[in-house]
Amino acid sequence: MANSLSSLADNADELASPALNDGAHYDELYRLHHARVLRLCRLMLTDPHEAEDVAQEVFLKLFQTSRLKDPAVAWGAWLTRVAVNACHDLRRSGWWKWWRDQHVDFIEGDIHAATRTPEDETAGNETRTLVWRSFRQLPARQQEVFVLRHIEGWPTNDVADLLGLTPGTVKRHLYRAVHRLRSALRDQR
Repeated sequence: MANSLSSLADNADELASPALNDGAHYDELYRLHHARVLRLCRLMLTDPHEAEDVAQEVFLKLFQTSRLKDPAVAWGAWLTRVAVNACHDLRRSGWWKWWRDQHVDFIEGDIHAATRTPEDETAGNETRTLVWRSFRQLPARQQEVFVLRHIEGWPTNDVADLLGLTPGTVKRHLYRAVHRLRSALRDQR
């Protein structure tokens, strides 16, 4: 499993980098991965403040673990795995279950604000709201699979390894998620 995840390094130089015992390398990894890890947490969690807290915990673990790990670790894949597990832990907590049962509606507004094009802006808030509401209505596992496969770009086998599923199960969750999202958009038109 670790070998398959090591192929997911976002940067080839990252594999050859020294251990993170110098602050400059940690700062570089933070700069390279913070926005991506925060986006991942915001997609897996509903509350942007909780997502920020989880992302901070992930980078704290990076700082603490970096001195113990082999310098040839694929830190991008490692950060993704830690972020997914931290989101799982939060969702399993009693507070999270209570909060989700309160049906607080959260519409993801600026998750891709830095990469939004003028064409994206003209697409309209109505469609964006519909997509996010439909995404949030997916079961948690389908959300995770969709995010890891389509947004993070992980191969099916690596998503299966990370989530403890078979590749067939990942494909099934992905198919159902895409089908439900397309149906919601089709019904709106």
